[in-house]
Amino acid sequence: MSIDDAVTVAPVRQRPAGEPAPSVAAAWTDYLAAARQLDGVRRGAATAAAAQSRAVEAARAELTGVRARLAPQQARLRELGVPAISLAPTPPELTEAARAMVGGPAAVLAGLRRAQSWAEGADAALAARGAPRPAAWPPRWRNLLVYGPLALVVPVVQLVLFLTAGAGPVSVVALLVGLPMPAVAFAAGRVGVSRLFPPGPDGRWDHTPRLGLLTCLVPAVVVAAGIMLALLAG
Repeated sequence: MSIDDAVTVAPVRQRPAGEPAPSVAAAWTDYLAAARQLDGVRRGAATAAAAQSRAVEAARAELTGVRARLAPQQARLRELGVPAISLAPTPPELTEAARAMVGGPAAVLAGLRRAQSWAEGADAALAARGAPRPAAWPPRWRNLLVYGPLALVVPVVQLVLFLTAGAGPVSVVALLVGLPMPAVAFAAGRVGVSRLFPPGPDGRWDHTPRLGLLTCLVPAVVVAAGIMLALLAG
């Protein structure tokens, strides 16, 4: 036997027609794994962005509510004699608050909710002091405490003089003197409102001028008309 006949050649495996080369199959597997990982990262980023957006909107709504609650509290505390400097945060407090807000919208929202709970506690503490003073009443009602007595002074005096002196010169003089008195009472009422009650959050007084004019004018007109009719009838 020749040397050529003694050499044994190992058989070669033939790949099917549609089967990719081993290097191509490995690359395809790596590509699918990377695509799945990228899709997971994308979905996670979208979820985190949506959660952050919701946290921002919730923080804005919470901030509006806290501001709306703190404004009347500040005015009430000023009425109770608390100095304005005590109602403003100190630099260390501002620094601590800024440090707490570094965590992003979620941390801001948590801080605002804590502030809301503190404000609710402050409301409860203020309510425990009893019924609010007239300075805390709505402007119409508290201003009526000033305009009302001033509007009744002159008509009551006129009525007393008429009942005691009768339809005589004294009543006529009192009637004539009392004609400009509603304007005087209204002007005095505006000054009294500015002196007795604190300004609003915008720094201005609400004098309720229409209410003041009606309050000062109606009693004077009614009493003057009644006295005049009595004089004409007499």
